[in-house]
Amino acid sequence: MHTNESAENYLETILILSQKLPVVRSVDIATELDFKKSSVSVAMKKLRENDHIIVSPEGYITLTPSGKEIADRIYERHTLLSSWLERLGVAPKIAAEDACRIEHVISSESFEAIKKHIK
Repeated sequence: MHTNESAENYLETILILSQKLPVVRSVDIATELDFKKSSVSVAMKKLRENDHIIVSPEGYITLTPSGKEIADRIYERHTLLSSWLERLGVAPKIAAEDACRIEHVISSESFEAIKKHIK
């Protein structure tokens, strides 16, 4: 199950929005990420073709089990890494930005070791 950073960011955003909104639409994703709707539409097509999302006839986007698994993994990495960096004294904004970059490239082995060390 390999996905690129862009797909992971979209899936994570869908997960976060689904926790805040009754339904998630492309326009919500575009607004959240400050992207053009056309860019989001192209990305949603790819995610749908890869069976990571389902788009209802009304345009409501939901994660499939594989999409949710990826989104959960990336979101866990983001939250743990950003809080860890903050505890190390990094400013919250910088910690969140760095965690966003790290979450996509860190190996599962390294992340699990950090997680074990922190807890």
